[in-house]
Amino acid sequence: MTQITPQPGIMDIALYEGGQSHVEGVSDILKLSSNENPFGPSPKAKQAIADAVSEVHRYPNTDHAPLRQAIGEVHGLDPERIICGVGSDEILQFLCQAYAGPGDEVLHTEHGFAMYRILGLAVGATPVEVPERERVTDVDALLAACTENTKLVFIANPNNPTGTMIGGNEMARLADGIPEGAILVLDGAYAEFVDGYDGGVSLVDARDNVIMTRTFSKLYGLGGLRIGWGYGPRHIIDVLKRIRQPFNLSEIQMAAAIAAIKDRDYAARCLAENARMRVWLSEQLAALGIPSDTSLANFVLARFADTQEAKAVDAHLKSRGVIVRQVAGYGLPNCLRITVGDETGCQRVIDGIRSFQESRA
Repeated sequence: MTQITPQPGIMDIALYEGGQSHVEGVSDILKLSSNENPFGPSPKAKQAIADAVSEVHRYPNTDHAPLRQAIGEVHGLDPERIICGVGSDEILQFLCQAYAGPGDEVLHTEHGFAMYRILGLAVGATPVEVPERERVTDVDALLAACTENTKLVFIANPNNPTGTMIGGNEMARLADGIPEGAILVLDGAYAEFVDGYDGGVSLVDARDNVIMTRTFSKLYGLGGLRIGWGYGPRHIIDVLKRIRQPFNLSEIQMAAAIAAIKDRDYAARCLAENARMRVWLSEQLAALGIPSDTSLANFVLARFADTQEAKAVDAHLKSRGVIVRQVAGYGLPNCLRITVGDETGCQRVIDGIRSFQESRA
């Protein structure tokens, strides 16, 4: 019998698990496991979705020009250097397809987004995990890990699930220090939550070996529609466009994204509320004796005494209908990642953890 086998690396991929949404036997669920916007998308985006439904029998345009134009206007970017994808994950996939393969290495940090390793393996490349320093990207360690086989260096800034980030000088040092022919990929899924941060635009504009990605899944509340984009040098964007499928985004996706990114007032309100409740949640956790690093995203990484306590708190919260995220798969078994919800949601988290502590007293 002929044995049918997949390409090397594929069977080394563990299936990605998204944040849990349900707890059997428990009602009134509060999902704080996937870093979603608790207020949902802009009403203007919802209306755009409704308006676009009547045209679903039509093929979408293939060049995403209106969406790229809207992104360019909001962020002051050249639309010709923007590429859109099915979530920013698809842009990361394009990069691996185009620039890495068997014999090549793809670098990512110790507690970095799980998809970096998965996408590297999918193209037969070798993922290289690089240690962080106290849950922060370590540029010296990344540079030391580079070899002549390094083709892509992925960092999320701010990082998921730690919420930490490095500054512009460190990013520039990394971009300047990686091997010739390698690309630095700045995953900016949480960039909007950092006041005054351009997501890496200035770094991209000053070099030819840096590309940045962004998403509509977090701030803009469109995770269910899967829309992302990337901005980079013309020579990289030109390559990625050649492997992008022509109809990868529907008109509904594009209409929603255009309306969402143009509604700056709604985005500003969501950002302000996230910043307020992120500080409150961190302070309340600290008051309960639970430390967390200063988060620059829309979640807080709570650190418990050990793995057993983290699991016990998670189970207790679930029993009360509050779902957070265990992150043992990210090398942080004693931590729980907690999405910053609205005020009521954050209060439920603190009440639940306080209840757990009282039950153990």
